[in-house]
Amino acid sequence: MKGIDVSENNGYIDWQAVANAGIEFAIIRCSYGLHSKDSMFLQHVQGAKAAGLKVGSYHYSYALSVSDALQEAINCREAIDSAGVLLELPVFFDMEDADHYKVNHGFAFDSTEITAMCRVFVDNIGLDCGIYASYSWLTDYIDWRSIGCAVWNAQWSTRDDLKGYMWQYTDSLEINGKYFDGNIKY
Repeated sequence: MKGIDVSENNGYIDWQAVANAGIEFAIIRCSYGLHSKDSMFLQHVQGAKAAGLKVGSYHYSYALSVSDALQEAINCREAIDSAGVLLELPVFFDMEDADHYKVNHGFAFDSTEITAMCRVFVDNIGLDCGIYASYSWLTDYIDWRSIGCAVWNAQWSTRDDLKGYMWQYTDSLEINGKYFDGNIKY
C-alpha cells in the first residue's frame, strides 16, 4: 500500500487529489512533546477518511527521560481520544531528534535508555502502536526487536534494509504541486 505522513506543517491538503494519485493511507501527527496537540489532526483525519484512505497517527517525541516518554504516551492517547476518531493503522512513536531538541538539552543518546523510552510509550498508549525512526536510529539506538511492535523505517533510498511494517522511502513525493513523505506499507 502507498501512503503519506502529514502534520499541521503541511497545511491544507487536497485529500481527493491524494487519493487520485494512488495513495491508500495517511499517517497523521496527533501530538508532540509532553502536552502539545497537532492543530490539524482532526481536519486531516476527516479529510483522509472522506477520500477513502486508511488512517494511522504518530507522536513526535521531545522526551528526555523514561518518565517524559510515559507523559507523552498519555498526551498522545488524549489527543486521539479527544478527536473521537477511529484509526485503522497503528500509532507510531517518533523518537528521533530532527530539530536537535535532544542535542540542545544534553540528551545522552544511550541506546538502553532510548529503548526503554520507546518501550514505555508502546506499553502505555493502550492502542496498536509502533516505532518510527531512521535506519541508523533503528540499528544504533533502538533495540526494536525486543519491544515487539510495528517498525516504520525512514530510509530515503531505493531499498528498505529492515522490511518492517512500513518504509518511508522519500521526503519528496509530489502530489498536486505539494511535497510529502512517501511510504510503503507491507
